[in-house]
Amino acid sequence: MPSRTLRATTPEIALLRVHFTPEDIGRVRVAAAPDPLWEIVNSFQALVIGSNPLMFGDWRRRARQRLTPACTLLGPLLPSVGYFPDFLTPDLNGTFDLDHAVGTVLDTPRSLVHAHLSELAAARRRSRPLPPVVRSLAEGSPEALHRLGTALHTYHRNALAPFWPRIRAQLEADLALRVRTLLRAGTDGLLGGFRPVLRWRPPVLEADYPVDRELRLDGRGLLLQPSFFCVRTPVTLASDEAAPVLVYPIQHTPGWARERESGLGSLIGSTRAAILEGAVTGSTTGELACRLGISAAAVSQHTAILRGAGLVLSVRRGKYVLHTTTSAGLALLDGRTPSPADR
Repeated sequence: MPSRTLRATTPEIALLRVHFTPEDIGRVRVAAAPDPLWEIVNSFQALVIGSNPLMFGDWRRRARQRLTPACTLLGPLLPSVGYFPDFLTPDLNGTFDLDHAVGTVLDTPRSLVHAHLSELAAARRRSRPLPPVVRSLAEGSPEALHRLGTALHTYHRNALAPFWPRIRAQLEADLALRVRTLLRAGTDGLLGGFRPVLRWRPPVLEADYPVDRELRLDGRGLLLQPSFFCVRTPVTLASDEAAPVLVYPIQHTPGWARERESGLGSLIGSTRAAILEGAVTGSTTGELACRLGISAAAVSQHTAILRGAGLVLSVRRGKYVLHTTTSAGLALLDGRTPSPADR
């Protein structure tokens, strides 16, 4: 059966059971950064469904105002219930840069795209057929692939990038908690620390789930991927061949998406302020792009402006460009006006 990701079609809750072998215990990993594709998928569905208004209401209102017609292709690909194609959330091998992520999607073998979209079409047959652009995508149309890449980039830029530093900060807080638990209590303690969302009953990890599912790792290990927009229950792929991944929800800080137009961000913009902070200890263009969830080209544009203002120093090291915050930039981060000596 073609792989697909499963979403609830009824309010009934079944069980996901992940079966570990002794080899799998030593191959459990927690993703070191948010996956932009999982955040696109989960946030788009949260946007459509309109659930959890207390946590996502402010974001939903602001994100909807920013969306453009280029994002409409995501609608039929990411229905609020039922299936969505696995090829939209591939294994990124630890490289969470948005350009790399979208490129990985577009490089999916055409046969796999066709299989996944045929399964999606079969699931939608009782409601309405897929639009022509999705059928063209299933046929490997270069124009349709280009539209998909544009849709993913545009949605991320408008709905996620303005909030990405806050999203990433909360995901990193969850990661810090998991790392401390792992160091203190080992893998057994790590897996046991996900209650109540995940319940560790060795050798099985169990969770409420939209459908009954048995996932046998068979020595392949498991990637635990935190997701800001994953809600209530975890998500996994249906493919038996894909690298096993379990996407789990994290705790949120109330009011995270409210307007904040004060401090350094209001002076130079939130993205440039985040770049300035990220470059304090020195960061490459790619590292900043990964951290902020924007393209390397966008980072280069922002650093050029910061460099022109004397706030960042950029030095090429081989094939990389290393950006470092200057004393004038540090002064701004400290909340004081840079003096002539800082420049």
